[in-house]
Amino acid sequence: MKNLLSAKDLTREFAIQILDTAAEMSEVNDREVKKLPTLRGKTVVNLFFEDSTRTRTSFEVAAKRLSADVINFSAKGSSVSKGESLKDTAQTLEAMGADAIVVRHSASGAAQKLAQSGWIKSSIVNAGDGTHEHPTQALLDAYTLRHELFENPLGQGLDGVKVAIVGDIAHSRVARSNLALLKTLGAQVWLIGPATLVPTALAKQADGFFYSFDEAIEAVKFDAVMMLRVQTERMTASFFPSEREYSRIWGLNFERLQRLPDDVVVMHPGPMNRGLEIDAKCADSANSVILKQVANGVSVRMAVLYHLLSGGND
Repeated sequence: MKNLLSAKDLTREFAIQILDTAAEMSEVNDREVKKLPTLRGKTVVNLFFEDSTRTRTSFEVAAKRLSADVINFSAKGSSVSKGESLKDTAQTLEAMGADAIVVRHSASGAAQKLAQSGWIKSSIVNAGDGTHEHPTQALLDAYTLRHELFENPLGQGLDGVKVAIVGDIAHSRVARSNLALLKTLGAQVWLIGPATLVPTALAKQADGFFYSFDEAIEAVKFDAVMMLRVQTERMTASFFPSEREYSRIWGLNFERLQRLPDDVVVMHPGPMNRGLEIDAKCADSANSVILKQVANGVSVRMAVLYHLLSGGND
């Protein structure tokens, strides 16, 4: 596999292979010297047209721990802000010796366009394109779930695991990638949110959907709830009455957490709007694996870069 553009491109077998490799990489991250020589001589470029802290830093740390050279390229203050096209920017970076380009872009399909256009030969990793996909986030979420729910996770899918994805489904690339990958790995997925934010096309792909969080909690014994950030910056209309109303009906508060199973896993891709989609007590509870998701992101992105750049596709 040369590129990672969509969670839908991952077969069950290859996804499990990446997750198993990530488990090996996590052992490196626990060592005193957190380095492997695997990608020495390779160059990874983080090409970010949108602001990001977690994802860009995670890819940078992952590449460096595999001994690759890393170039961080921000569109702000660059030739892009002067009108240079995606094509010209990517070709310039490849001419500088990029072996892999990690792309985040506001336009859905930008990473796919870059990979399939024939403009460049570098491997392309989609780090989020518009409201379309974010495949490495789905992989790190799957890795986190596997680690939390199974005593011996190696070689395992997520068969029979019940996951609720709650909130702003419509604008969430995380929701789209997770829905695809979790289903591939055998999980059952429910979408929960306001009717205005649960697209019919996605609801049909899920195992079920609810417009009421409370009804969902009564109907299904969830193993995990994945709370999504309300992406007000992508909203061009009013999708719910008010933030207070959203929090009251669809937010995860401590009262709802107590009605979920005792061992339910609480997830959030970050950054969180505390007090809106999740309250502080839930975000900081023993059920929360939000910081573990961040840590696991490094191991998973190390595994992805390893498989794309070192020929680790047995």
